Amino acid sequence: MDKYEKVKKIGEGSFGKAILVKSKEDGRQYVIKEIGISAMPSKERQESRKEVAVLANMSHPNIVQYKESFEEGGCLYIVMDYCEGGDLFKKINSQKGVLFSEEQILDWFVQICLALKHVHDRKILHRDIKSQNIFLTKAGTVQLGDFGIARVLNSTVELARTCIGTPYYLSPEICENKPYNNKSDIWALGCVLYEMCTLKHAFEAGNMKNLVLKIIRGSYPPVSVHYSQELRSLLALLFKRSPRERPSVSSILDKPFLACRIERFLTPQVKHTVVLQTELFALTRL
Repeated sequence: MDKYEKVKKIGEGSFGKAILVKSKEDGRQYVIKEIGISAMPSKERQESRKEVAVLANMSHPNIVQYKESFEEGGCLYIVMDYCEGGDLFKKINSQKGVLFSEEQILDWFVQICLALKHVHDRKILHRDIKSQNIFLTKAGTVQLGDFGIARVLNSTVELARTCIGTPYYLSPEICENKPYNNKSDIWALGCVLYEMCTLKHAFEAGNMKNLVLKIIRGSYPPVSVHYSQELRSLLALLFKRSPRERPSVSSILDKPFLACRIERFLTPQVKHTVVLQTELFALTRL
């Protein structure tokens, strides 16, 4: 930690602490995740190190950039870029009930999908997609962050059973304690899209039991007709109760009203880099 000067603590969760720091080398601000590993069994400790290796390979304009990691005093420290624009959750709350334009929603949504496609193409589940884990840079670029509980799948048929995530974003299959795959990320993506359209959670209840019932039924208040039929139909697809019926992130991006926006966010140079990374990643899996 000698290279960094602590500015303030900006978050705390099951993973540990998030600290805003300033680099003594380049003067830039970064976020450091501090994860206590001394009490972890050695297998879990190894898993944490694997997660860091996954993060180190996640280079994409719409994913929060990893800088470095190190271990010190029984803690694992992960250094990430700092997004000055805050998170999407705060942005939604700051609207004070004034709805976002469809143009703005679709621009943000496409960038989230591009990030998620990069993740899913690598057989990785994010498993904690929520508006608090989607960040905005000073320039307004959307970046997906917090892969703290992401997990590399050994093969496309391996399914994760762990029930993790913020209750509002849990999919029906998780609520029913069934195996799930990347389609649970798609459900959570639907929850984020719904929040951007309504400034509210799709599924809300006074207690966990009622919340789970609402999620399993897939019942949510309709989105305003102020938004296009295409957008509302997409939301209905993301909220299909059966994971098999939900679209993949690639097929979402293939929809003409979204596909036409991709060029704005992926320059030819970035596209070429992303393709190369995908090919290299595929080779390392052979």
